[in-house]
Amino acid sequence: MEKPQLTLYLAAPRGFCAGVDRAIKIVEMAINKWGAPVYVRHEIVHNKFVVDSLKDKGAVFVEELDECPPDRPVIFSAHGVPKSVPADAERRNMVYVDATCPLVSKVHIEASRHAEEGLQIIMIGHEGHPETIGTMGQLPDGEVLLVETVDDVATVEVRDPAKLAFVTQTTLSVDDTIDIVAALNARFPAIVGPHKEDICYATTNRQEAVKAIAPQCDALLVVGAPNSSNSKRLVEVAAKNGCNYAQLVQRASDIDWRALEGIRTMGITAGASAPEVLINEVVDAFSAHYDVTVEQVVTAEEHVEFKVPRVLRVPA
Repeated sequence: MEKPQLTLYLAAPRGFCAGVDRAIKIVEMAINKWGAPVYVRHEIVHNKFVVDSLKDKGAVFVEELDECPPDRPVIFSAHGVPKSVPADAERRNMVYVDATCPLVSKVHIEASRHAEEGLQIIMIGHEGHPETIGTMGQLPDGEVLLVETVDDVATVEVRDPAKLAFVTQTTLSVDDTIDIVAALNARFPAIVGPHKEDICYATTNRQEAVKAIAPQCDALLVVGAPNSSNSKRLVEVAAKNGCNYAQLVQRASDIDWRALEGIRTMGITAGASAPEVLINEVVDAFSAHYDVTVEQVVTAEEHVEFKVPRVLRVPA
């Protein structure tokens, strides 16, 4: 039986960013240096495939530091941690390696500098996300106030409207964040923003790539995890930019083929913590069902690389 034809638009950039790549290397290098097990507080990145592959190599994932034995190394995830976590590790004389993405660390430093200048911080982010918890945890309770929407801006209660600054989670929707920042500036004209936007290059680039392909796609799949903020934002961006069917899938086995009946054009991208092997798996699944023509749509080139901490670059 002849397979139906399908044009598959592959967004680029997609998948791993420099911060994720660095975080995974940190775990692998720590296992090589100190042997297994190496403990990791929280998922190193939000991707089950990556986490499971690191478990196979000797990583043990825990939610809190008190689940780690004091005589084994512990790694903090790419999303960042509250200041209390490394302080607790030092108190217990633990060996620890901080895998926080340098672009998240930049936001932490910004928040601390603003606080030193007597400013209260408003953070644009998602409640309960590890990155938001980590950033808010850089300062004492009450010094960082969270807003998630434009409506939140109208009701947030600040100490002094003349002494405010804002920071953002690095994985937000660029377009939604512009609206929230506009609302903050309208309500608090004296509010201080970041010198350079906090939303990271990888989040921005992946959203721009989706915007480029979404209008010509009957459907679009984002390869990523349901707890990955940047992956979920890509689904939203596709829907807002003309794609009627945009869904998140973790693996090819999650594809709902019935929902895709009759499509002629398909978009595929991946969140910043999804490895290329999973993207290839999805492409192969479409090749099994359709006569596929793959078109790669490149909207930016990425050449960012972050060094791993020095402790991992010197012999044990």
